[in-house]
Amino acid sequence: MTDLPSVLPLATPLARSAERRALPGELARSLADDATRVLLVHRAQVPVSTADGAAPVDDAGWGAGPQAAATERLDLLPASAVRDDAFGAPDAAQPVARWLLLGELDGATVLALVVPDAADATAPGIEGIAPQDAWSGLLRERRWRTVREAAVTVPADEAALAAEATALAQWHERSPRCPHCGEPTVVTDAGWVRRCEAEGLQHFPRTDPAVIMAVVDDGDRLLLGRSTAWPEGRFSTLAGFVEPGESAEEAVRREVREESGVDVGEVVFRASQPWPFPSSLMLGFRARARSTALHPDGTELAELRWVTRDELRDQVTAGALLPPGRVSIARALIEEWFGGPLPSPLVGERR
Repeated sequence: MTDLPSVLPLATPLARSAERRALPGELARSLADDATRVLLVHRAQVPVSTADGAAPVDDAGWGAGPQAAATERLDLLPASAVRDDAFGAPDAAQPVARWLLLGELDGATVLALVVPDAADATAPGIEGIAPQDAWSGLLRERRWRTVREAAVTVPADEAALAAEATALAQWHERSPRCPHCGEPTVVTDAGWVRRCEAEGLQHFPRTDPAVIMAVVDDGDRLLLGRSTAWPEGRFSTLAGFVEPGESAEEAVRREVREESGVDVGEVVFRASQPWPFPSSLMLGFRARARSTALHPDGTELAELRWVTRDELRDQVTAGALLPPGRVSIARALIEEWFGGPLPSPLVGERR
């Protein structure tokens, strides 16, 4: 089988510098270093710029895949560009999450600066002059990508960095208070802990495990499903969240049974992929079906089908079946079973 972890977008290892997070004054010290670079995070998006020698990308869409040459780079700012009191001091205990230590990239420390949602909400004045406050100046004229888009346009290590930054920023946005007593929390450990001052409790970033599986029958056909929220023709592998007290392998069997009526036997782990939309970890499996009758649940899945390799190739080529985007582990699981990259539609890939 293919070495899936080596080709999965967002799954590239990072130098996270975890040993530095609890050091007193580490954020301020990093910001004072001219070699440090800063990644802006705004509304779960990151800024990008055109890579040297590449043509600008107008539509990241489903992208050219992780094997394509990078057409963009993360727009990392020098630390000197954000040393302004308006952006908040990177204190040891931040009342609001603004500064996060992401780790190192190419030997340089990388921080994230979380931009308030309202920073771009001020409209130009009556004379058409854009606001001149520090935040608006920081945001102006930058090109922004979601992590899903950036994953197919920037280098693999930069895409993983963007995933780390946005996942951490979104956790802070959803977790301003202690889930135990409801009191406000403060941000410590360079953005990796929220501490409840009332009870002395520490809270850590949340990651929700989910299983995603390529289910294959004895005839070597692949099971694909269409979500009730998707348009006609869009299909993917089945997936679902792991429930409390449940193993990942049993979650595969339960989810397949609940959504399709198919009974699953052998389950083999293949790879995992961070999926920060907002906080999932996708655990990818190959599973062997022990039955083939299909009964879509009608709640999560509207349609199910078994496909052979020839059928999948013909349907994708004709534009009758739209597979998952190349950024997802679902696409990797399908192409592993298929034996290589899926063909492109003759009329151009639908979005």
